[in-house]
Amino acid sequence: MTLEDDARHIIDTTRYMSLGTVDPDGRARVSPVYYAPDGYDVVYWMSGLEAQHSQNVLRQPEVSMAIFDSTVPIGGDVRAVYLKATAGRVPDDELAACAPVACRARFPEQRQPFPVEWLYPPERLRLWRARVTEHSVHIRGSDPVYGTGIDSRRVIAL
Repeated sequence: MTLEDDARHIIDTTRYMSLGTVDPDGRARVSPVYYAPDGYDVVYWMSGLEAQHSQNVLRQPEVSMAIFDSTVPIGGDVRAVYLKATAGRVPDDELAACAPVACRARFPEQRQPFPVEWLYPPERLRLWRARVTEHSVHIRGSDPVYGTGIDSRRVIAL
């Protein structure tokens, strides 16, 4: 499996990502969010407008994200994809087109489709989108092909 194949698999099969934003005081904020990819260049998630990470995105749209399997035992083969992106709230006039993409097959527990109406004012939940500008992957220091003795990241093209 190539690094790119591995990254696609991680993005396709993982449900949560760590979203990195910047608080008003310049401090990093990391928030776990349930996400849905649209291919490999767009990521959606739903959050309240009043959430601190949402406010941070509105103020500073450059974000970082990490997607990884948190169930891997310590010392195991940690596989991770790191994303740099520009994020923002999906405008109301794009919700009808974006919400079905963002919600398809990512909520298997739901018997009914996610109601798009829940994303319009005056409801509290909003749909957010990040357009990915860079993908990179975690390389174990001991990787037999790419390892250098120390864990590192490698930029890839998806």
